[in-house]
Amino acid sequence: MDFIQTLDPSKLVLAGTGLSFLISLGVSPSYNFPLFLFGCYAQETTEAAQSLQTFTDLLGASVLFDTVWMIKNHQHGFFKFLNICLLLLKLPTFLAFANAVRQRGGQLGLGSNNLSGPTLWSMPGGFTSNAREGYQTVDDDTFVRNARPAPASQRPAPPTEQTAPGAYQTV
Repeated sequence: MDFIQTLDPSKLVLAGTGLSFLISLGVSPSYNFPLFLFGCYAQETTEAAQSLQTFTDLLGASVLFDTVWMIKNHQHGFFKFLNICLLLLKLPTFLAFANAVRQRGGQLGLGSNNLSGPTLWSMPGGFTSNAREGYQTVDDDTFVRNARPAPASQRPAPPTEQTAPGAYQTV
C-alpha cells in the first residue's frame, strides 16, 4: 500500500497521454487518447471529485477493453509493444487515482454515483421545488391577486378630454 501512495497521479496520466498520442499514429484503440486527456482535466480540478471518480472507473474498464482489443486485433512490431506498455501503465495509474478518490471521500464503482445529490443548475423561472428568490410561483397569492382584474369601483375613470393619438398627457 505504501507503493501506491508514493505514485504521482499527474505524472502517470501525463505519461499515459503522451504514450497514447504516440500510439495513435498506428493501429490502436481510439478511446485511449481522449480518455487520458480527460484524466489530465480530472486530475487538475480539485473541486470536482466526481470527474476524478468517473475517470478512474473508465480507466479500469478500459483495461478490459484493451485486453479484448489486443486479442481481436493481431498486431506486430513496435506498436504492439507500445500498446502493451500502455496497458501496463494503466494499472498503476488506476491504483494511484483510486487512492486519490478514496482520499477525497469518494467511492469507486457503478453504484457509487449519487444522481439525486446537488445539481449544478436549476430550471429558470422557479419551476423547481426549491425556487430561488426573485421568482414567483403560480400558486402564490400575490400572483393570483395581481392577475385578477380590479373591481369596477376601483377602476380609474376614463379621460374626459379628447387628445390626439400619440400626444403627451399629464396624469
